[in-house]
Amino acid sequence: MKININGDLKEIIKAPFSIGELIELQNVESPDIVSVQLNGGFVERGSFKSTFLNDGDSVDFLYFMGGGADERIYD
Repeated sequence: MKININGDLKEIIKAPFSIGELIELQNVESPDIVSVQLNGGFVERGSFKSTFLNDGDSVDFLYFMGGGADERIYD
């Protein structure tokens, strides 16, 4: 099975394969805060282990970070 992971085509031998298993296989950094997009739609964290991948799927691991305004632009 071939899937696109963050823009890179990867071959996964085992099928069926869940998003939860993919997170472990890919050693995703900070798996407790990662968001997962499957074929353009977000997957609920509680569904990672029950959402299975299909050949040709596209998966993106995303991290949302907050930030503040640059004070220099207000001087």
